[in-house]
Amino acid sequence: MKLDQDTTYDGWRNRATWNVALWLGNNYVVYNAARGYKNYPQPYLSLRDDFRKGPMLKCTNTGDGVSLWDPSLDIDALNETIKEF
Repeated sequence: MKLDQDTTYDGWRNRATWNVALWLGNNYVVYNAARGYKNYPQPYLSLRDDFRKGPMLKCTNTGDGVSLWDPSLDIDALNETIKEF
């Protein structure tokens, strides 16, 4: 069976979601920031918005260049990832 990158990537819906989740959990500064959002109703969306407008990070992409606003991102999975931190 051939993996279809559009529908699954290492257990994630797609490569973009996998990459954002990996970045959230493996970048020390980002991880510590994300932990502060775990009790928000939409932790990923809140974190993402604050990253864009925040005075220190002004971050819109992962280190690999995946946009935090990529329309293919599985927001529910990213919310769950942050809630588990």
